[in-house]
Formats: sequence, C-alpha cells, structure tokens
Amino acid sequence: MAKLLEITGKAISGEWGQDDDTGTGIPVLRTTNFTNEGFVNYKNVVTRSILKKNIAEKYLRHGDVIIEKSGGSDKQPVGRVIFFEGEENKYLFNNFTGLLRVQNPEEWLPKYVFYALYAYYRNGGTRAFENRTTGLHNLQVDNYVKSVDIPKLSYRKQQHICETLDHVRDAVAYRERQLTKLDELIKARFVEMFGDCRLNPKGWVTKNLDQVADVGSSKRVFVEELQSEGIPFYRGTEVGALAEGKSIRPELFITEGHYKQLCEATGKPQKGDLLMPSICPDGRIWVVDTDAPFYFKDGRVLWVHLTSQNYNPVFLLYTLKDRIMTDYESIASGTTFAELKIFALKKCRIFDVPLSLQNQFADFVAEVDKSKLFAELFAQSTCILAENHSK
Repeated sequence: MAKLLEITGKAISGEWGQDDDTGTGIPVLRTTNFTNEGFVNYKNVVTRSILKKNIAEKYLRHGDVIIEKSGGSDKQPVGRVIFFEGEENKYLFNNFTGLLRVQNPEEWLPKYVFYALYAYYRNGGTRAFENRTTGLHNLQVDNYVKSVDIPKLSYRKQQHICETLDHVRDAVAYRERQLTKLDELIKARFVEMFGDCRLNPKGWVTKNLDQVADVGSSKRVFVEELQSEGIPFYRGTEVGALAEGKSIRPELFITEGHYKQLCEATGKPQKGDLLMPSICPDGRIWVVDTDAPFYFKDGRVLWVHLTSQNYNPVFLLYTLKDRIMTDYESIASGTTFAELKIFALKKCRIFDVPLSLQNQFADFVAEVDKSKLFAELFAQSTCILAENHSK
C-alpha cells in the first residue's frame, strides 16, 4: 500500500476569479460539472475572469483527478472524484474543488489512482473526513490525502484493472443512453396518440384529477414511532428510487400493529396506485406494483388512488409526468423548495379518452419496458464478464 500523499502530493487549490463580463474568460469546472460516474459534464461550464499570475500549473491535464472539497448532502457524502480526459491547458477548476496530479505517471497510472479513489468514495470512505458547517459538507482534504491508502500493484496490473473497469463504465454509459432513448420513445408515442397535455391539440374533454381519483397523502407517523425493523416506511427518497426502477433497502420501519391502525384510518396503497415525492420536477412517479405491506411519509409523498374504472394507471402516470415535467413551476409552490401540493395536484387536468386507447398505450409501454429489461441484463452481464476477466 502507498499513501495518496506519496503519489500525488498535496491537493492543489482551485481558482474562481471574477465575473466574466466579456465572455472571453477562462472555462472553470465546478462541482455541478461532476457526474456520479466520474465523468466530466461539459454542459454549462462557466467562464471567469482570472488575472492571477503563476497559474500555469493549475490548468488541467489529461489524467488529472479533481476532487470535491465542499458540497454533498446527508445522502450524498462530499468527496466525489472525476477523471479529466478533456482538452489540456484550457480548463481550470474552482475553489470548491482540488486537483490531485500523479507525480510519477511511469509508476502510477493516473486512471488507476482515479478508480481507487472512486471506489473509496463509493464505499463511504470520505465520510470519515467530513466537516459540516451551515449545511455544507466540507472535506478535510489534507487529512484525506495523508490517510488514504492506494494498493501498490505492478504497472501492467494497473493497466489491466483500468481496461476492465473502462469496459464496465462504457457498458453502463451505453445502457443509460439506451434507457434515455426508450423513455423518449414512450413520450413520443404518448404525444402521438393523445397530444400535448397543456395544449390539447386533439380537443379531448378534460377533467380534474380529483374527479377520477382520490388525491391525498398518508397519516402522520412521528419520529419516535419509527423502528429498526417491521413494516417498511418509505420517504420521498425511496419512492423516487422505485419510480426509477431501482432496488431499495428500507432504512425505516413501523410495527405491524401500528401499520394496521394506519391502514384502518387511511386505507393502504394498492397495486395501480400512484405515489410521488412532493418535490418532483423530474416526474418520478411510482405505480405501485407490489402487494407487500408498506407505509409512507405524510406530506412528502403524494398518493393518487383511482376511483374511476375508465382510467388505466399507466396512462395516468404518463399524463401526470407530462403535466408535471412541462409545467412544474405553475403547479408546484413554496418559498424554499417548489413542492407539489395536494390541492394543486387535484386540479391537474386529465384527458377523458377511451379506455381502449389507454390500454393500447399501456401495452406499448409494457413492450418498451421489456427492452429496458434487456438493456439492464446486457449491462449486468457485461459487468460480470469484466469482473471475471479481472481476476
């Protein structure tokens, strides 16, 4: 093992400079240009006026590792890393980030160091180096660099590991592109069949959502009533993840007796019900697809239960996604965070279209979902092959 400090030296601090009024400033990467996969996102790179001298060594070079020094949240620790593969001597990095540059690239492959730090972060290693002030999470960078160990391997072994992980990362990126295209295909089919929900070019009769469904939330569960085991209790975070088709591991629970009392008071979520986080600009809506018992947080999760037999839950899902994602600012409200309110959701206008057309659309979505499953299985298979190849 070798200390990160021996490999890169101390982290180099970033630059921010002044506002660029001319548009001729220096491009500066920020944490908003970090992706959770370790890539640089070059969209919305700001330019800044930086007149400071002696910054030539701070211009990013191929193989540099940029680390997040400030940011994160309770759910996402600070300390993300990205690997720079862009144009050299063009970009700087801001003062919320730091630069780790391998000093001897003939001994340490920069991408191998990046992957080691990426794995360290994903395994929660940076949490031990966090300070929290006024809501910000700050990384104790000096302690981090002095403490983190990197497995010392032969240069060839480092190359082999990087080649393997590159294949995995490419497979994941390919899957993400596939899924995005499939989502776009569903949206296009919806508009083709029914038209834009705001403009209603086909002239459908419309109804308020509360004319076809009960719209509300749950009964309040207090913090002291939460348990370490029992019936799963979902917050907006878990519901949002389920809406994205992700597997979740519940962290909070209530007792079975308490669950029965709550269900007697409010009913319980059923297959076909729609649940969504109250902060939902990206339209993450989950159509409940399980009979397993669970309950959810009041206010932070909104609940739509169809009362009309003339509506298909999948059609309703994509209707609401279209309305929410294209018109969120007019539907949501709030001084700190724009949230969906029950009264506003009740007034969302829904097309009154024949159930046969809704079912036809739902069948199309089911076929596309099969393609999504294939894309997922392809990526998983590629990852397994890559892991076996690296052994």
